[in-house]
Amino acid sequence: MDNKSMIEQDLKYIFHPCSQMKDYEQNLPLIPIKSGHGVYLYDFDDNRYLDCISSWWVNIFGHTNSYIGDALKAQLDTLEHVIFAGFTHEPAVRLSQRLVELSPDGLNKIFFADNGSSAVEIALKMSFQSFKNRGETRPCFISLENSYHGETMGALAVGDVKLYKEIYDEILIRSYQALSPALHPEDEALEDMRRLLDELEGRVCAIIIEPLVQCAGGMAMYDASYITALRGLCDEYGVHLIADEIAVGFGRTGTMFACEQAEVSPDFMCLSKGITGGYLPLSAVLLTDDIYSAFYCDYADGKSFLDSHSYTGNTLACAAANATLDIFENEDIIVKNREKIDLMSRLSKSLESHSHITAIRQRGMIVAFDIIGFDDIERPNLHIYRYVLSHGVLVRPLGNSVYFMPPYTMSCEEIETMFRVTIDAIDNLVVTIDKKGNCDEKNKN
Repeated sequence: MDNKSMIEQDLKYIFHPCSQMKDYEQNLPLIPIKSGHGVYLYDFDDNRYLDCISSWWVNIFGHTNSYIGDALKAQLDTLEHVIFAGFTHEPAVRLSQRLVELSPDGLNKIFFADNGSSAVEIALKMSFQSFKNRGETRPCFISLENSYHGETMGALAVGDVKLYKEIYDEILIRSYQALSPALHPEDEALEDMRRLLDELEGRVCAIIIEPLVQCAGGMAMYDASYITALRGLCDEYGVHLIADEIAVGFGRTGTMFACEQAEVSPDFMCLSKGITGGYLPLSAVLLTDDIYSAFYCDYADGKSFLDSHSYTGNTLACAAANATLDIFENEDIIVKNREKIDLMSRLSKSLESHSHITAIRQRGMIVAFDIIGFDDIERPNLHIYRYVLSHGVLVRPLGNSVYFMPPYTMSCEEIETMFRVTIDAIDNLVVTIDKKGNCDEKNKN
């Protein structure tokens, strides 16, 4: 099998996510991947690609990591899955204990699911029902403008990226968006949040945020001080704080969890993506004892939380997650990453003089910047994507925002390559503009 035949078979049967399928027939590359090793992916024609986005932010320790793979192989011979209603298993129990120990104080209970959107749905439902179980009906949620929390219906409702949400507006639950501290001064954002809490007093059950980085919203970033102040507002108005750490958890912002930098504990924390090192779908919702107690009753009282997923607490996924946590502990990853964070910071500063780059920003192992001055080129982000792929690098711009979210196993030399090839792609666009301008001048003459 080669790339061409694999692509033909794919397009015959598969509807890809986050895609306009017609693009694949015209100008969007479709790369068949045969294998992966370390920070590289390999196609069927033996081309390799440096994975600078951790394959949608999940493969934090690269591909075919031997330690995680060996843990999965060992688990395969023991137990692959068991119903999680009325049953349990050692990998889930061990993982739960470790997550509670690692997470901010007060998050003592865990509810498992199998993907990030489901984790958000669970937190939303659990927040609403916990109030309902105590005699209050609070039908509203507040999130931040420019936020993204997933693409199931509840998660879409509290998100604010129109590309995903707008088509479904008529059938979504009630949600209100406050100004984002990533887009406005922090005091204005907090004032707007207070305004909404006053207007909706007694009707809001939870505020949900992406701590520090609004990832799908163009990697928009804000300071931890906002989260600290928001925790105070939630306490003042008696509403829950949901921290959606699906993308930013597990070391991505420089600490194990982003909320640590604000020195606060949310009422719910949603985890997924890097939790299994990119090996298997798994998510977890961590919650407080107070919320847990709202559901603790005799079955006949009707206050149980009856959310269920067939693969809840999947044994193999939990084994992969435990192996992932082993690597964090055994290799002191949070400390080890500081050298790479510093390198990414230095390389980012070198971009400040580039006339087509602006808004350079960083939180830990995430660097992003915006490209400007390409108004005469249709979809400049696609040009960059195609160029870097043709030079063996996988970077996937978000609109006019270019970002790096590499695996933690990427070497310093590979990080330098990531920056160099991406800047070459932007410079190539500049050349394209210059050529177009010269051609236009010649046509006028």
